[in-house]
Amino acid sequence: MKIKTESSIKKKTELLCGFVLENSNKVLGLTKIDGKTASSINQSLKDMDGKLGKLNIIPSPGDKYAHRILLAGLGKKEDLTNDTIRYVSGKIAQKARELKLKEFSIIFPPSFVSESISSISQIVEGSKMALYKFDKFKSEKAEKTPDLTIIVSKSNNISKTIRTSEIVADGTIFTKSIANLPPNECTPTTLANFAKMVSKKNKMKCHIISKLELKKKGFGGISAVGQGSKNEPKLIVLEHSNGPRNEKPIVLVGKAVTFDTGGISLKPGDKMDEMKFDKCGGCTVLGIMKAVSELKLPINVVGIIPSVENMPGGESYRPGDIIKLYGGKTAEILNTDAEGRLILADALSYGEKQYSPKAMIDFATLTGACIVALGTNVAAIISNNKKLTKKINDASKNTSEEVWELPLNQDYMDMIKSDVADMKNVGIGRAAGTITAAAFLRNAITDTPWIHFDIAGVAWTQTATKEKSYNPKGATGFGVRLILDYLQKL
Repeated sequence: MKIKTESSIKKKTELLCGFVLENSNKVLGLTKIDGKTASSINQSLKDMDGKLGKLNIIPSPGDKYAHRILLAGLGKKEDLTNDTIRYVSGKIAQKARELKLKEFSIIFPPSFVSESISSISQIVEGSKMALYKFDKFKSEKAEKTPDLTIIVSKSNNISKTIRTSEIVADGTIFTKSIANLPPNECTPTTLANFAKMVSKKNKMKCHIISKLELKKKGFGGISAVGQGSKNEPKLIVLEHSNGPRNEKPIVLVGKAVTFDTGGISLKPGDKMDEMKFDKCGGCTVLGIMKAVSELKLPINVVGIIPSVENMPGGESYRPGDIIKLYGGKTAEILNTDAEGRLILADALSYGEKQYSPKAMIDFATLTGACIVALGTNVAAIISNNKKLTKKINDASKNTSEEVWELPLNQDYMDMIKSDVADMKNVGIGRAAGTITAAAFLRNAITDTPWIHFDIAGVAWTQTATKEKSYNPKGATGFGVRLILDYLQKL
């Protein structure tokens, strides 16, 4: 990705792209246009009307610089959001690839520099993420990704912003690329190897706790869920230590069930193939840790990923079992398909005991109840700390990854009390399924500020998922950009 500071019409390019507001008679940032080109643009502006997402390509008659000009509609100015340019930039990038271009250029509207509705980062994120395509197992690969040049009027600090945005987008794409892998290509061991690769490349500490050590050290949840599969469970720990030595870290925990059959409480066959996405929480943490290290953020961050494959078999854990979790509490198993909270509880307790963190954030495709409650475009968050929740909400607005807070009071905590153990791993019937799952996690920690993301509805594109150019079909990488925004502001 390149940056150019010049009169936009003087940029030699195969496709020069500019943004247009609805009912506007000008292209934002486009200057010094000759007579023939100006006439073509004016006619195109009348035809397209600047409607959101509408693209119009016109030739550049007699122009020795841009071969073609693309006008991209932003919609009404009063309707512009943080996501508008990200979405439209993605549409532009996909059109450039469709035209089989080697490169294209986008004019950054100077009028947006000081406004909150957009920034240079949204062009970078939108165009880069929209060009990602999961074609690893296709004989016919996607067209080569065209190079992008962003044209700006002033380059002050913009190069740094572009580089940061590229790293953030790459972290999201990395998350998607692993999350999209099928279960025969991504086991807990595979995930551990990805973590080792990231740590080696970015000079982070990496520690993998395997089956025998997990059992020996009392990780009862991870051991129980993983014992039914020949693919051994792993606890993956990554450490980015770039802050003061005595500064407490932020601990990120991500559920990574590389495939979830439901175990003995077997899921229905319909859409079971989508359970390869049950590792998305862990993949999110991997993508964040990769980006944190590449950004060289001057903070301490720990990523913890409990990874298992939940399979039925002769050694599987059963409904009726009682297991002891890492934190010391016991759990009665009523449903082996409520496995995510068991492995997360172990990881949260370990993170708190080992690192005494200033905050803990977990991500999990945890409950179908979350999709019933909030659909497929908004993640549920549940927290024990208002200040942390506010910071997460602010980051959510910046990255347009929507969240909605659900309550967690003593009534919900009481719903997971067991007659024969400290807790049971499901609540009462179908009532408040997302919250009772979070209540189980809340029992795993003491007073550390904590926030839980249930990303079951947003981790991959589903039937009712809103179309976004930068979220092609498959895993979305939800949460990577949001948490990186939060971490960069610490």
